[in-house]
Amino acid sequence: MKTLLAVLALATLPALSACGVETATTAATVAEMKRREMDAAKKNLEQAKQKIELNTQQIMERASQSASQSDDKAKD
Repeated sequence: MKTLLAVLALATLPALSACGVETATTAATVAEMKRREMDAAKKNLEQAKQKIELNTQQIMERASQSASQSDDKAKD
Protein backbone atom coordinates (compact mmCIF):
# COMPACT_ATOMS: atom_id res chain seq x y z
CA MET A 1 0.00 0.00 0.00
CA LYS A 2 2.81 2.41 0.87
CA THR A 3 4.52 1.57 -2.38
CA LEU A 4 1.33 2.30 -4.30
CA LEU A 5 0.97 5.68 -2.61
CA ALA A 6 4.60 6.50 -3.37
CA VAL A 7 4.13 5.57 -7.03
CA LEU A 8 0.97 7.67 -7.26
CA ALA A 9 2.69 10.61 -5.60
CA LEU A 10 5.62 10.39 -8.00
CA ALA A 11 3.27 10.05 -10.97
CA THR A 12 1.25 13.15 -10.05
CA LEU A 13 4.24 15.28 -9.09
CA PRO A 14 5.20 16.24 -12.69
CA ALA A 15 1.61 17.16 -13.49
CA LEU A 16 1.34 19.38 -10.44
CA SER A 17 4.69 21.05 -11.07
CA ALA A 18 3.74 21.63 -14.70
CA CYS A 19 0.62 23.38 -13.47
CA GLY A 20 2.78 25.66 -11.33
CA VAL A 21 5.05 26.44 -14.25
CA GLU A 22 2.06 27.29 -16.42
CA THR A 23 0.68 29.56 -13.71
CA ALA A 24 4.02 31.32 -13.33
CA THR A 25 4.31 31.76 -17.10
CA THR A 26 0.80 33.16 -17.29
CA ALA A 27 1.52 35.57 -14.44
CA ALA A 28 4.71 36.75 -16.13
CA THR A 29 2.86 37.27 -19.41
CA VAL A 30 0.11 39.26 -17.72
CA ALA A 31 2.69 41.35 -15.86
CA GLU A 32 4.46 42.16 -19.13
CA MET A 33 1.17 43.15 -20.77
CA LYS A 34 0.34 45.43 -17.84
CA ARG A 35 3.82 47.00 -18.04
CA ARG A 36 3.30 47.75 -21.72
CA GLU A 37 -0.14 49.21 -21.01
CA MET A 38 1.38 51.47 -18.35
CA ASP A 39 4.13 52.59 -20.73
CA ALA A 40 1.53 53.40 -23.40
CA ALA A 41 -0.60 55.27 -20.87
CA LYS A 42 2.40 57.32 -19.73
CA LYS A 43 3.21 58.16 -23.36
CA ASN A 44 -0.39 59.21 -24.03
CA LEU A 45 -0.41 61.33 -20.88
CA GLU A 46 2.80 63.07 -21.90
CA GLN A 47 1.43 63.76 -25.38
CA ALA A 48 -1.77 65.16 -23.91
CA LYS A 49 0.22 67.44 -21.59
CA GLN A 50 2.26 68.71 -24.53
CA LYS A 51 -0.87 69.42 -26.56
CA ILE A 52 -2.45 71.26 -23.63
CA GLU A 53 0.69 73.34 -23.12
CA LEU A 54 0.83 74.19 -26.83
CA ASN A 55 -2.84 75.16 -26.94
CA THR A 56 -2.48 77.24 -23.79
CA GLN A 57 0.50 79.04 -25.28
CA GLN A 58 -1.40 79.73 -28.50
CA ILE A 59 -4.39 81.08 -26.55
CA MET A 60 -2.12 83.36 -24.53
CA GLU A 61 -0.44 84.64 -27.71
CA ARG A 62 -3.79 85.33 -29.36
CA ALA A 63 -5.05 87.10 -26.26
CA SER A 64 -1.90 89.21 -26.17
CA GLN A 65 -2.25 90.10 -29.85
CA SER A 66 -5.90 90.93 -29.39
CA ALA A 67 -5.12 93.16 -26.43
CA SER A 68 -2.40 95.04 -28.29
CA GLN A 69 -4.73 95.52 -31.28
CA SER A 70 -7.39 96.90 -28.94
CA ASP A 71 -4.84 99.30 -27.43
CA ASP A 72 -3.81 100.47 -30.91
CA LYS A 73 -7.43 101.13 -31.88
CA ALA A 74 -8.05 103.03 -28.66
CA LYS A 75 -5.07 105.33 -29.36
CA ASP A 76 -6.39 106.16 -32.84
